Amino acid sequence: MLYTSTRGGNNGTSSAYTIKKGIASDGGLFVPEDEMKISTEEMKELGKLDYKSRAIKIISLFLTDFTEDEISDCVESAYTADKFESENIVPLIKLKDGLYVMELWHGPTSAFKDIALQILPMLMLRSLSKTGENKEIIILTATSGDTGKAALEGFKNIAGTRVIVFYPENGVSEIQRLQMVTQEGENLSCVAVKGNFDDAQNGVKAIFADTEFGDEIEKAGFKFSSANSINWGRLVPQIVYYFSSYLDLLYNEEIEIGEKVNFLVPTGNFGNILAGYYAYKMGLPVNKFICASNDNKVLTDFINTGIYNSNRDFKRTISPSMDILVSSNLERLLFDLSDGNDVLVKGWMEALKSEGVYKVDKNTFDKINSLFFGGYSNEEEVLKTIKATYKEYNYVVDPHTGVGVDVYNKYLKQTKDNTKTILVSTASPFKFNESVTRAIFGNEAVAGKTEIELLDVLSQKCKLSIPRGLMDLDKKEIIHKTVCEKDAMKDCIRKLVYKK
Repeated sequence: MLYTSTRGGNNGTSSAYTIKKGIASDGGLFVPEDEMKISTEEMKELGKLDYKSRAIKIISLFLTDFTEDEISDCVESAYTADKFESENIVPLIKLKDGLYVMELWHGPTSAFKDIALQILPMLMLRSLSKTGENKEIIILTATSGDTGKAALEGFKNIAGTRVIVFYPENGVSEIQRLQMVTQEGENLSCVAVKGNFDDAQNGVKAIFADTEFGDEIEKAGFKFSSANSINWGRLVPQIVYYFSSYLDLLYNEEIEIGEKVNFLVPTGNFGNILAGYYAYKMGLPVNKFICASNDNKVLTDFINTGIYNSNRDFKRTISPSMDILVSSNLERLLFDLSDGNDVLVKGWMEALKSEGVYKVDKNTFDKINSLFFGGYSNEEEVLKTIKATYKEYNYVVDPHTGVGVDVYNKYLKQTKDNTKTILVSTASPFKFNESVTRAIFGNEAVAGKTEIELLDVLSQKCKLSIPRGLMDLDKKEIIHKTVCEKDAMKDCIRKLVYKK
């Protein structure tokens, strides 16, 4: 399997080079040159396997310059009992007839990013070796809250790498912030950016596109790469859980082989739902991808109109990981649905950068509209949904998953489509305990309490165990204290890299 850029500047790259590079030299994103298919018979065989064995089989299809033994070593190192609190890695819960919840948050940082970012460092190390890389890799990552901690945790003390995470100074929950700024590791740095997530993400993208700065870094003995979902090595492990959840439904006799399902994904950067799209392309029977947004509903508007318009007010919400106006991974979908037309894609991305808006052609829009449904929830609706879900099903959801449940209800009402639906739950409710506790038990339950104190409140009231990775965060030393202006990220990198 070889890879090409969505903007036409790179092609015929190996999977190892693709993972090491992270983002193409022309600013585009790497995508597979060939389609990969899994037959019905192969799916039946996958159904007999556990999660790790399924992961080995599926990841091996895309990383063909890795041996199956190498992939197996990566998988076995990533998905261990001391890292994941669920034996199934990704358990599937039946919420009610027709609606199932895929819980992706049982890893060390209590968010779905762990599924990919526990294995990416292993893949990166082997990629460096396979490509004969002799420079130290600097992993640059912008985060809206979850990717940062997962990247820091995954890459800590990994030889040959350094990690610099940029997060919006006031744009993450207190739990998310504490997870990042207390992270230990000799090769790690974490920086608060004075701005929102898009400022941090655009800054990182600009650095990747700055060839002069890249040359400077290389002369100093380093190379840039990424742990964001712009890195193909992040997306491949996420494809696995779409197949796995479908196979679990099959094993539990909730569906028959070949029966189509819906996937409902709360998303901001479009990476998670895109992994599902690649699973669909491989043969996973999907009826609809339901894209759920919060008040920053740029994706909802795009799916419904074909016009992507980031020229709008940025809103801080109780689902901060979705507080995004520029969804990077959408570029990969557009490349695929426009039949690999890199000229079109490059034009759209240039228009987005210069004008903040672009409109896709009718053919591409029709394809999007046939497979995707876009819906969104406002703050009040999310809070009501969290409370109603707990009251009706005795099940606690975080605000991002709450967006998903509310959009599911709206989808049913609007379409009358009773296709069985798998809701992708992206984070533990404990990571956003203030909003969850307030939604279920009222303002008095959170009054005067910190997010650290509310961990115990939520645990006691809902009779749930606090995830291991969230315990005693307030007792840990604050290690990362750097703050920078959004236009000073390059200078910040220089100070962090050259001082060591």
